[in-house]
Amino acid sequence: MLKALLIEQLAAAWRVADFPGALPEVQVSASDRPEFGDFTSNLALVAAKEAGMAPRVLAERIATAVPSGVVSKTEIAGPGFLNLFLEPRAFHEALRAILLAGPRFGTVDDGHGVKLQIEFVSSNPTGPLTVGHGRQAVLGDVLASLYSTLGYAVDREYYFNDAGRQVDLLAESLWARFREASGEAAAIPEEGYRGEYLLDIARDLQREWGDAFPSFDDGANAAFRAAAVDRISGSIRADLLALGVAFDRWFSETTLHESGEVSQVLEALRARGGAYVKDGATWLDAERHGGSRDAVLLRSDGRPTYLLVDIAYHVNKHRRGFDRVIDVQGADHHAEQHAVLTALEILGLPDGFLSYALHQLVSLKTSGEALRMSTREGRFVTLRSLVDELGRDVVRYFMVARKPTNHLEFDLDLARSESLDNPATYIQYAHTRIASILRNANTASFDEARLERLDLPEELSLIRLLDELPELLREAALSFAPHLLAEYALQLSRRFHAYYTEHRVLGDDEELTQARLALVSAVQIVIRKCLQLLGMDAPETM
Repeated sequence: MLKALLIEQLAAAWRVADFPGALPEVQVSASDRPEFGDFTSNLALVAAKEAGMAPRVLAERIATAVPSGVVSKTEIAGPGFLNLFLEPRAFHEALRAILLAGPRFGTVDDGHGVKLQIEFVSSNPTGPLTVGHGRQAVLGDVLASLYSTLGYAVDREYYFNDAGRQVDLLAESLWARFREASGEAAAIPEEGYRGEYLLDIARDLQREWGDAFPSFDDGANAAFRAAAVDRISGSIRADLLALGVAFDRWFSETTLHESGEVSQVLEALRARGGAYVKDGATWLDAERHGGSRDAVLLRSDGRPTYLLVDIAYHVNKHRRGFDRVIDVQGADHHAEQHAVLTALEILGLPDGFLSYALHQLVSLKTSGEALRMSTREGRFVTLRSLVDELGRDVVRYFMVARKPTNHLEFDLDLARSESLDNPATYIQYAHTRIASILRNANTASFDEARLERLDLPEELSLIRLLDELPELLREAALSFAPHLLAEYALQLSRRFHAYYTEHRVLGDDEELTQARLALVSAVQIVIRKCLQLLGMDAPETM
């Protein structure tokens, strides 16, 4: 609200100063230091050339034309920045708007119901989810919540890659464990899966099937594929629910093959000149269509590559009526992502239909040492064990707290801490502390007419920070940067705790008490909104 109000004031000054045309696109940013005003604008810098005068001269003309009532003072800084000081009543109106909106503060209709699918996690059903999958699960889930808040019709989807060579290896690995459970020695394939989780499944199957499948033939392959995928998929679903992540749809790769969509997409690429044959294999003609490099679609033995299936999957998404798709994926899939985008362009799908929200890997650190992990070798920490030890809220906060495109080093020692050094606990404690204040106030309402009593710099600064939430939610969603929400919640909690330590909310001055109750209620509204979007509880007591 405050930034929009200031842009209106600058537009009015632009008209009063009789400059030609509409106000140029301008930045209004919160000032870092109070002596430089509440906000600063680069208007004079970006408009100087068009206005035909030096930036500082232009800034002085704009400053004298800014209407009174909202802006109390305007100063010129540096090469021509406008430092804007607001009247306290502008902050009070912003606070009233937050209180009036209540839980809906920050919810807008930018998306106008656009059908948006966000696909994330999509781990192959070859083993339990690890801490690495946990990062993607939380990132995708928070992004989906952010876009819902912006007015998009969001659908969460998980893609099970339950076909292909890796599932064959899983089936043979499980069969070897099954024979082991039956008292026989059987070799796990060289590239197979060696985790103890397969031995647990094998023991259950041995109790059900007895001495069946003495050799690994086609029948054994089918049986062990089905058993492995079914049980591991069920475990994955349960682990995600424990993390607070629920999907609207679970999509099976097998359905793409059974429906003929994979071969249909290959034929469509050929028909549009997007594929060619070389060395017996069929290639995506990416470079000729502006892509980074050609890639194999169909191997020489007739088996489709993962790329071809992925292209078919995204065509399927378009056929299902989604206006836009976001895939949350690791940054290491860069080459394939470019190939998929090129293929979709060749097939005539709309520009911007598919976007990738990228993230880097996650590692665990304890006692200053990084833990070494390998899923295929069975040397990893499962997501479920992490959630069971630390709790859902702590895991979710730590997974989303760092910029997705940066490597995440998950500090187990800090996450295990139950003190206020733990940022997840610190944020929740701010909500709990405000709930306690409101209970002790013994009032169901407060007098908003007393807001003029909020005149301390730290009170006005706190309101300014609250007012930033809607803009921050847009940035966090559109930039695929949910860590901004986690950082904001922590910053707001620090500001509140500092304010509460220095100033009594419930005092003898009834008018001041009413005003401060309104302020802390608004803080609680915003902290609760942040916690809900992060998928964390907003406790009333701790």
